[in-house]
Amino acid sequence: IRSSKTPRRLPPKKASNSQKDPVGVYCRVRPLGAEDEECCIEVISNTTIQLHAPDGLKANRNGEFKETQYSFKKVFGIKTTQGELFEDVAKPLVEDIIHCKNGLLFTYGVTGSGKTHTMTGSPGQGGLLPRSLDMIFNSIGPYQAKRYVFKPDDKNGMEVQNQVDALLDRQKRDSQTTVPKTPTTRLIQFADMISPEEACKADGVDEDSSYSVFVSYIEIYNNYIYDLLEETPIDPIKPKPPQSKILREDQNHNMYVAGCTEVEVKSTEEAFEVFWRGQKKRRIANTQLNRESSRSHSVFIIKLAQAPLDADGDNVLQDKNQVNVSQLCLVDLAGSERTSRTRAEGSRLREAGNINQSLMTLRTCIEVLRENQMCGTNKMVPYRDSKVTHLFKNYFDGEGKVRMVVCVNPKADDYEETLLVMRFAEMTQEVEVARPVDRPICGFAAGRRQRNQAFKEELTRRLEERGGPLDGGVCVCLLQSFPPLPPCEISGPNDDVTLPRLIEALEKRHKIRQMMIEEYNKTGKIITLFRAQDSNLLSKENFIQEQRGKLGEKDKMLQNQKNEIDRLEKKSKMLEYKIDILQKTTNIYEEDKRSLQHELESREQRLQREMSEKRRMEARMQGIVTDSKLKWEKECERRVNAKQLEMQNKLWVKDEKLKQLKAIVTEGKTENRQPQRPSREKDKVPGEVFKTRGGGQAVQFTDIETLKQENPVAASRKRRSSETGPDGEPKEGDWTDVETRCSVAVEMRAGSNLGPGYQHHGYPKRRKP
Repeated sequence: IRSSKTPRRLPPKKASNSQKDPVGVYCRVRPLGAEDEECCIEVISNTTIQLHAPDGLKANRNGEFKETQYSFKKVFGIKTTQGELFEDVAKPLVEDIIHCKNGLLFTYGVTGSGKTHTMTGSPGQGGLLPRSLDMIFNSIGPYQAKRYVFKPDDKNGMEVQNQVDALLDRQKRDSQTTVPKTPTTRLIQFADMISPEEACKADGVDEDSSYSVFVSYIEIYNNYIYDLLEETPIDPIKPKPPQSKILREDQNHNMYVAGCTEVEVKSTEEAFEVFWRGQKKRRIANTQLNRESSRSHSVFIIKLAQAPLDADGDNVLQDKNQVNVSQLCLVDLAGSERTSRTRAEGSRLREAGNINQSLMTLRTCIEVLRENQMCGTNKMVPYRDSKVTHLFKNYFDGEGKVRMVVCVNPKADDYEETLLVMRFAEMTQEVEVARPVDRPICGFAAGRRQRNQAFKEELTRRLEERGGPLDGGVCVCLLQSFPPLPPCEISGPNDDVTLPRLIEALEKRHKIRQMMIEEYNKTGKIITLFRAQDSNLLSKENFIQEQRGKLGEKDKMLQNQKNEIDRLEKKSKMLEYKIDILQKTTNIYEEDKRSLQHELESREQRLQREMSEKRRMEARMQGIVTDSKLKWEKECERRVNAKQLEMQNKLWVKDEKLKQLKAIVTEGKTENRQPQRPSREKDKVPGEVFKTRGGGQAVQFTDIETLKQENPVAASRKRRSSETGPDGEPKEGDWTDVETRCSVAVEMRAGSNLGPGYQHHGYPKRRKP
């Protein structure tokens, strides 16, 4: 009895914050081009590398660059094979895509670091892409659906067709004439890439599902998306340029390239041939640093559509909601480059600018994601600034695992670019992506395909035993179970043998039919019992599967916790190393500080001594200046007084001469009127007269009186200024006392008795007015 309704599909659970995994970042070091080239990278362990600054750079930067260490999930040295790299990096992603989980793997690095070789490989050294295709087809090969059973709906989804519609599409495809293709050279065969001994397959493939693989190949050139698998007719007169594609969002808010060609492939060889057909259209160019430099970002998308079989295990379940589509994106990013080194011009310069801009947008998105997760902020991530980040934004939002292979070139010329790549890789490892949830399991009993296959094999065996055709049906088997009919020709009206024998044969057939009906009814009851047992067994299997799922989640949680502990231990060791470096730097600074402080204190003490010496010298010089000033003030005062007395004496002499002259004039007039000899008393000098050594005479005055005479200097000042004192009298200093003036008028004539040696030996005594 076939159930009429499809088992209900449970909605997927949203990933909680605790179910997050960090982005897996791996490092691969390519060999040097020549043995004599200077190397700047050293692999310390399987998780750590160390960068050494080149000697020339140290000399130019005064030793600013020091040795730095960077940790990764795993480091692959120059002796690592492509198979070893695939086992650790891409194989878990292939297993996830078979179990309905998405994955993103991209290579990152400077130009010429080996990204394309890591992704594609070369003959005899197949890269991650051909090995991923080989593992997928080795795993799902016996369970593939026929072509066109799954059909893309042009909206990033899949439709399921019945066997008749799929057969019509296959016949239509075979009858169509192929479009003439662009003439190309011989494509590299898949057999040249991977040897059969290196083949591998995934475990735990669901045998009760049918699978189909679809591939698409696009490139992002100058921030435009182009379909590399799009077939265009050749027009030698006017070639038609390729049309760019646009990004759209499906009903599940996942980004996809609208109108992109999706080719259904049924083998590894066919898929690899499709890849090389698109690879020939990819844009590459020759630069100073790389002979075949990728000028665009290439994205090879592998879609795996799977749907459960029906209850009989024969055909695909005709229910679109039961179709699971998982995809693995393999991205070969173009390398960042400096135009000063590549010497790009024209279109190459524009390509390099767009490549660097898209990579800078990727760094910005990673940085904002890291800041939002570590600081708890909610800044908008600028996914739309570049087609690369806009196409893969769902992966960073929790739609699958994200892994990055950092390819580095150890030569010294790429040191500065490699340093930037290492910093970006270190920042990317701190970004956590939500873990994809497991898809719900269909409610049918497990082992349907196996039981259906066993039934067909048993039916074929029985037919072979009966000698019937190997492809005969159940009706033939039933007809051969009846006894053969006897001849039915009647010889005459008296023939009583033919009819009884025919009746006997028909009765036997009727009995056999009744027995077969009874057996069929018994078989139906047994089938009903079996189906009840199957439903009971299914519920138990579902319970066991649920418990296994929980156990698997616990194991994954433990594994993630171990990985987190390992990551934190590595981070702790790195921080301890940095702390040691900072401690040493701090000790050096402390010693410098102490030495500078000691020198400062010694200089301050010396400055204090110099200041005290200066103050003592200033006090000493002040005393010397004060003493000199007093000395010179006294000397000046003495000299001024002496000069003043000298001038007063001269003035007094002039006055005396004037008086004598006046007396002579007055005496002459008197003689004319009344000649009379002057009295002796009048001629007597008021003092004592004595002889000098020179033969003259000197007078020592005895009668002294005080006279006032106007100072000629003050008189001249008075004439220059009309200012007077407050009481109308001349200011102080306008009058000078003339001391020790004689009170007796001595009549003097020419040739006086005093003689030429007349001197004053009595200086007038100064008296204040």
